[in-house]
Amino acid sequence: MSPRAGHPGHPAHTLAFVESPVQLLNVLEWAHAHGLRGTAEQARPVVPAQARPTVPARAGRAGPAGEPAPPAGAQLTLVVLSPTDPMTRGQLRRMADLARDEGYRVRWEEARGGTTAPFHTIGGLAGSLRRAERIVMGDPFSRYVQLLLTITRARDLVVVDDGTATMEFVAQLARGERLVRWHRKGGRPGARDLLFAPVSSSARRRLTPSARRRVEVFSSMPVTEIPDGVTVTANDFTWTRARFGPPRITKGADLVGTSLVETGVVDGDRYLTAVRDLAKAHGATRYFAHRRESAEKLHRLAVETGLEIVRPDLPLELIARRGPIGRTVLSFPSTVVHTLPLALAGTGVRVAVCDIDPTWLTDTASPRAQGFLSGVTGTARDIHRLTAISPA
Repeated sequence: MSPRAGHPGHPAHTLAFVESPVQLLNVLEWAHAHGLRGTAEQARPVVPAQARPTVPARAGRAGPAGEPAPPAGAQLTLVVLSPTDPMTRGQLRRMADLARDEGYRVRWEEARGGTTAPFHTIGGLAGSLRRAERIVMGDPFSRYVQLLLTITRARDLVVVDDGTATMEFVAQLARGERLVRWHRKGGRPGARDLLFAPVSSSARRRLTPSARRRVEVFSSMPVTEIPDGVTVTANDFTWTRARFGPPRITKGADLVGTSLVETGVVDGDRYLTAVRDLAKAHGATRYFAHRRESAEKLHRLAVETGLEIVRPDLPLELIARRGPIGRTVLSFPSTVVHTLPLALAGTGVRVAVCDIDPTWLTDTASPRAQGFLSGVTGTARDIHRLTAISPA
């Protein structure tokens, strides 16, 4: 898909919607891979990767709703549909600053700041949605994004990684199924699901390639069931490696946390036991928390395992690339078992993955949970030659 597609004589304008730091990172990777440039007026001096400090949080809004059309020459506008979670907001602020460093326009929307916020956000974005020639999204399962898709006239749609959910999205699109997150699949639709069903169905139709619409998936995840007409482009984290590192590597091991307890997939007590046993068996001293992990759970982990809890201020791919990072990184099934080997390519850091034991699953976990998680680790071991480890 050419970054120059659009009206003759000027580059196509792209509107990207992100709701998480990882989505924003992957939009930057996509833009870099496709040669999109920021405007000279917006670009800020880029500090060399090894000297770059932690990006400070920026107070206030990064862009008011209802802004005018992008300046001439602007090829990408990033729209942050801000969540309410403080950790996610903090990382998004820092990622937004990195996007500005690249010269891209960033528009911050308090999309969930009260009952009327969605109406103000959608109303303020309607004009931009109709003008955009390409839409990039990080989460096709998002109801917010699905609603925005009903407004756009763009002929080019791009889905960038939102973690392991990308694998499920592509598979569901190939099979013509309704769009449902993997950890909820198998359960009965709730009242809100039924009410939103027409919008979700419309979004799935728009994300299906046709003579009038091109669809690209930009992913570092293994995609096996590719729908007819969908272009799949590999994300190898070229931008990340160019901007950060190489990292300083420590002698010990680091452990990567997961939000599987918070999503109701894994039992909290079983997870704590597994983390304690992993840390003891492999000499891990630091625990990189997932941004969705609860403070109560992390406090308990610190007390009962002795691990140093680290709350990253950027996506882990950037934190690891910036360093310091352990010579061995231990992880449960998650996106990072596919992304860290790419971000850390050539550094000598070893990524190892621990399968989720079926006995750790909760009674309410989706029937597909075990198979899906096993698929994540299995493909990572096959593609990146990762080491399989056990808590024992």
